[in-house]
Amino acid sequence: MRGEQAQRIVPETASRQRVGGTRRRLTQALPPLALLSALIAAWELIVWQLALPAWLLPPPSRVLTTLLSNLPILGEHVAATLTVTFPGFGLALVTGFALGVLIDASPLLRRAVYPLLVTSQTVPIVAIAPLLVVGFGFGMLPKVLVVALVTFFPIVVNTADGLQAADRDQRRLLEAMGASYWQLLRLLRLPAALPSIFTGIKVAITYSVIGAVLAEWIGASAGLGVYIARSLRAFRTDQVFVAALVTSLLTIVLFALVTLLERWIVSWRDEQ
Repeated sequence: MRGEQAQRIVPETASRQRVGGTRRRLTQALPPLALLSALIAAWELIVWQLALPAWLLPPPSRVLTTLLSNLPILGEHVAATLTVTFPGFGLALVTGFALGVLIDASPLLRRAVYPLLVTSQTVPIVAIAPLLVVGFGFGMLPKVLVVALVTFFPIVVNTADGLQAADRDQRRLLEAMGASYWQLLRLLRLPAALPSIFTGIKVAITYSVIGAVLAEWIGASAGLGVYIARSLRAFRTDQVFVAALVTSLLTIVLFALVTLLERWIVSWRDEQ
């Protein structure tokens, strides 16, 4: 009897925990949603009260109408932007992770490269992007390089710094047992660095779409950057707001996917 009662209690406890977790998430989401709704309502009211022209500041209702009417066109531009975003981010991920490991493996390389990485962030990408177009033309390569340059830094820095976060006592124990650097990396340092590495990846993925839009602005035939440039020339401010909204939604979706991947990998690591 006690066993049967325990079997009934376990599912009931799990169900209560799921319900409690859902309620907590809803409670956390309500304040920002309420504030966002209030801001949108105030925006709509101000535009109508002041009778502002649509080319200066369109109301949210017009932005929504434009979004729905331009969905087929936006789909093509979103696909073009993602075609640039994914290869650029992938290039930054591979090269950034590899350089972060090399910086961690070589103190001399760390002293030589790390200051240059920090200094490179003081150079505006807007100044570099036209040079890439001049050097590589208007094809895919310069746009991919722009995205990679925008997303490269946080991956390198968080990888190099995260590899330093492993427990010293565990590291000394493995070294006393004769473990090589690469064995330490595989068994201890890389698993300990995963939270920091994923932090860099999440920062980079939020920059990737913006980098792609910037690259398309400079030279492309399709993409959200092209859509924004054409809308500005036509004084279609509502379309500019639509492009900004779509860019934000893409960034949020990509960030959420990386977060889900992080939870799965880190939980798998903890189980192991």
